[in-house]
Amino acid sequence: MKRLISVVGPTGIGKTKLAIEIAKSQNTEIISCDSRQFYKEMKIGTAVPLDEELAEVPHHFIGNLSIDDYYSIGQFEKEALDKLDELFSSHDVVVMVGGSGMYEKAVVEGMNDLPEADEDNQKLLQFIFEKEGIEPLQNLLKILDPDYYNNVDLENPRRLFRSLDIIFQTGKSYTENLDSPKNKRNFETIRIGIDAPREVIYDRINRRVDIMMEQGLLEEAKGLLSHRDKVALQTVGYTELFRYMDDEWTLDFAIEEIKKNSRRYAKRQVTWNKKLVDVNWVNYENSVEESLSLLHKIL
Repeated sequence: MKRLISVVGPTGIGKTKLAIEIAKSQNTEIISCDSRQFYKEMKIGTAVPLDEELAEVPHHFIGNLSIDDYYSIGQFEKEALDKLDELFSSHDVVVMVGGSGMYEKAVVEGMNDLPEADEDNQKLLQFIFEKEGIEPLQNLLKILDPDYYNNVDLENPRRLFRSLDIIFQTGKSYTENLDSPKNKRNFETIRIGIDAPREVIYDRINRRVDIMMEQGLLEEAKGLLSHRDKVALQTVGYTELFRYMDDEWTLDFAIEEIKKNSRRYAKRQVTWNKKLVDVNWVNYENSVEESLSLLHKIL
């Protein structure tokens, strides 16, 4: 039986380090399921692993797209499964890591046979977004599918477009569509989750944002300003700095908003991960040691 080791946990808690150590112990490779790290132009703001980290273990699906590219969960599911088939031909174990819960779940459990995007629905949702902003779409999703509303990245319009479109087409909530039976996988998954107190998560997020600013996040965002309408850039770390560039906010206030929105995102990640089945939880302070000991017993 081939095995996928999937590392989950909130942003900034040490998933990258743990995944690399596990991959090194198994002499294998890593698949990233962090949907923001797919885009090569957004290295600093999405905390892409450092060059020396990428050199330690082969990584896949990092910097493989441009912000100009359209990319969906369905496309990722197919491409990730194809990559797994390729890697399993020479490895018994592969590691996957990332903070995008829907992308992780798509690989581990499978996506449903959802309909393709409806052009009229997409145009309507885009019109609302351009005229009234993202809040009406958030409120509509809250009414139609409160479960998904509590888990989705509410600042990502593409997620809102897709879920509302599916609801319109099927007459069922997006959650109901996702929970219907899926195709079985030909590999076993071992989920390892990094657990930490909320105050630790929030402190690490605050420090990570400060480090990003020192690394040049503002300069990176300035270089992407002319592309600000791209869906990939409708995300924490960039939207706040764009408002600073528009002279709406001071830089200090924009940085505090990045921290606040990142903490909100982490809170949703924790809620999502707690609902996953069969997660082996390890403590953030000893995540590597606990995980390697656990895998030694299982493998």
